[in-house]
Amino acid sequence: MSDILDSDHPIQGYPREELFCDELPTRRRPEIGKILVTGASGYIGGRLAPELLARGYQVRAMVRLASPVYETRWPGAEIVVADTLQPESLRAAMQDVHTAYYLIHSLLLGPDKFEEAEIEAAANFRKAAERAHVSRIIYLGGLGDTRSRLSDHLRSRMKVAEELAGGKVPVTVLRAAIIVGSGSASYEIIKHLVKNLFVILIPRWAKNKCQPVAIRDVIKYLVGALETPETTGMHLDIGGVDILTYEEMLKGMADILGVKRIFLPSPFSGIGFLSYVASLITPVPAAITVCLMRGLANEVVCQDQKARELIPFQPLTYRQSIVKALSREEQDQVHTRWSDAYPPAHELAVKLHELDKTPAYTASYSLVSDKSAAALFRSVCEVGGGQGWFHHSWMWRMRGGIDRLLLGVGISRGRRSPSKLAVHDVIVLAG
Repeated sequence: MSDILDSDHPIQGYPREELFCDELPTRRRPEIGKILVTGASGYIGGRLAPELLARGYQVRAMVRLASPVYETRWPGAEIVVADTLQPESLRAAMQDVHTAYYLIHSLLLGPDKFEEAEIEAAANFRKAAERAHVSRIIYLGGLGDTRSRLSDHLRSRMKVAEELAGGKVPVTVLRAAIIVGSGSASYEIIKHLVKNLFVILIPRWAKNKCQPVAIRDVIKYLVGALETPETTGMHLDIGGVDILTYEEMLKGMADILGVKRIFLPSPFSGIGFLSYVASLITPVPAAITVCLMRGLANEVVCQDQKARELIPFQPLTYRQSIVKALSREEQDQVHTRWSDAYPPAHELAVKLHELDKTPAYTASYSLVSDKSAAALFRSVCEVGGGQGWFHHSWMWRMRGGIDRLLLGVGISRGRRSPSKLAVHDVIVLAG
């Protein structure tokens, strides 16, 4: 790993200056052994794995489906295919592991199914960790006052923490509120609401307080917890500098984007209906939007400063978090996105070999061009992104709009970049 530690060698698009933990004050401990990162192909895990690799750790990245892209994304990491809902698959994943990060959620299953699946997955993981004599589990959960009536999402996060901690393996629980960063679901919901609505209704729950935290600070706390043995067995609240209402967060986004919006008090506060409307004007599908927005009924603020004392660094403000996220998008350098989580984008798409019969209509076009091969390839990579398709874009967009109305994912099926194509990116919709 010395070539990664001592040079500017990138880890699948991660130049040295884009790693978050170089200035983390905790001591690196690669001698402890193998680190398992579950949900490695997801939003959080996909950013944690490169940080651990860059700090010299032996990383085993756990994914649900094998793909050649992972070997280039995390050079030096061991890739293992496993699923927490299939207990037998966890045996190989847990073998010889010292610390296991539990970064798995099931929000895409929707509000009616995710809680049961999450508890089952956590129980399977706890038992597998015990059998393998894992020394420690680090879990990223959600903030919420257990004395109040929690949303289904936050209650599920608490139950997962309890399930993991109910066994012999000590667990460190980090509890975060809204995570702000390029590619995060909460960030994209806030940004698109402000961009697409000229009048924004403010229901009474938008006055609730929240302590948002930057994605880079979440990664620092995850790595810092590993490198601070004193955090073993502790529950730590992690947050950013600011405590804001959701209304203030929306107004802050409008100010940063430089747009004028009208904010009106709303007597109607039905979260279910409002989250459905939000899903129509943001890229985040209804299944995730509903789960996240139901959590807005709760105030989510850090109850103590133990995390700041044990892992001392200066977190970002909300404004700094938004500016950095927008900058990453402008540079087209969003390394992970909420859509990287289960199910992967390619699982949502119908493959040609799965069709009952071959397509009834085909069309082909050709055009002589004096453009370079590189320029033509860049054009191909933009198909299905912000530029649409080569023809009949309105038909594809209408198809996606209908899908969203029916609580589907629409045309946004996992692409992190509008101008680059990655393995398994979906660029067309199956009819």
